[in-house]
Amino acid sequence: MKRERTVLVVDDDRPHRAMLHALLRGWGYVVSEAGDGAEAVACVEERPFDLVLMDVRMISMSGLEAQVRIREINPAIPVIVMTAYSSVETAVQALKAGAYDYLTKPLDFDKLRLAMDRAMEHLALRQENIALKELLGERFDRRNIIGGSPAMQRLLDTVAQVAPTEATVLISGESGTGKELIAGALHYNSARRTGPFVKLNCAAVTETLLESELFGHERGAFTGAERRREGRFVQAEGGSLFLDEVSEMSLTMQVKLLRVLQERELTRVGGEAVIRVDVRVIAATNRALAERIRQGVFREDLFYRLNVVGLEIPPLRERRDDIPLLAQHFLINLASKNRKPVRGFSPQAMDLLVRHSWPGNVRELMNAVERGVVLSRGEFIDAGDLPLVLSPTEEVPSPDTLAAIDQPLDAVERQAILGTLSAAQGNKSETARRLGITRKTLHQKLKKYGVMP
Repeated sequence: MKRERTVLVVDDDRPHRAMLHALLRGWGYVVSEAGDGAEAVACVEERPFDLVLMDVRMISMSGLEAQVRIREINPAIPVIVMTAYSSVETAVQALKAGAYDYLTKPLDFDKLRLAMDRAMEHLALRQENIALKELLGERFDRRNIIGGSPAMQRLLDTVAQVAPTEATVLISGESGTGKELIAGALHYNSARRTGPFVKLNCAAVTETLLESELFGHERGAFTGAERRREGRFVQAEGGSLFLDEVSEMSLTMQVKLLRVLQERELTRVGGEAVIRVDVRVIAATNRALAERIRQGVFREDLFYRLNVVGLEIPPLRERRDDIPLLAQHFLINLASKNRKPVRGFSPQAMDLLVRHSWPGNVRELMNAVERGVVLSRGEFIDAGDLPLVLSPTEEVPSPDTLAAIDQPLDAVERQAILGTLSAAQGNKSETARRLGITRKTLHQKLKKYGVMP
């Protein structure tokens, strides 16, 4: 059902107000009226409106004064100002005070309708943006980041401490470990969460274009620069800028980035104006920067500026306890996305997942699970549904993950049961269902492996 659009018409000229009421009702608006600025402010205090159409010259409170008061109450309401006293000075005053648009009397109805349609589109986009930010905030909530291993819990505890601060953060970790997810958690759990979260992969942009991407450029600054363009720093104003693969910057760009971090100001390429920026920088790298510094390809002073707080994400092979949790999490989402009735892993499949060394980390695991979901013909992913690189003969780097290899059957069974039990969050009935065994058999197995008395 389409939501009704509400508009408040504010004008001390009663006949003009009545005419607008009838016109706007014909356009599908639900119209309320106010005879002066003070009455308009009272109306906005009582209920929300999608749009305010307001005269400037009124006796008790001017439209400009009322507009300021309305923005204090609800800054999201677009205000279109109208007046018979057309002047550039009045228009500038209205726009500076936050008016969405400015129209002169007698009104051109086509222009009025176009201005109102644009204002409503602007409002809809704003509401969608807010909804998207809320959705992203949920996604990047640290409590929704999967990881029960001690290493991940320590990392997430540090994220909770650092997120509310303004500290610049350097996230280190192998490719695919989830650096962007941690960066998002830092942003969406900070006071900047309502501001933009802007991302740039420094390795994906050529050196000649990276300066323009970061700082923007003026029209004519270089071949193809047909108009002025704002860079990522300005786009991130009031929010956070995530610079992924920062280690791939040239030394020349490192100097320029260091200056912006120190001075909190920049100049567009081809420009002279100095622009102040209020941005929190979160950087990430999959390289060992200490080694890059020794090689002379990364500046030590930039490293210290970025590494005010350093966070290191452990690779998946060092936190194997998280594999069943992550695999089941991906399975639930991917089964829904692909409309497949898959709800678990066979013991053999789970064993393959736990044994694999995961050079591509969490990203590789997600891709493997997706392949398993797509190829599975039943409710459980079997070993044959997983990528061939997950070889059952692969050695297990961590000795505490599986039993001794001279007891392979027990090791396989024990790991499959414990992994599924962990994925089911300790629910024994659900664990038995996923494994395709009875609850009684599960209890016997758990006793056998000393998990329960």
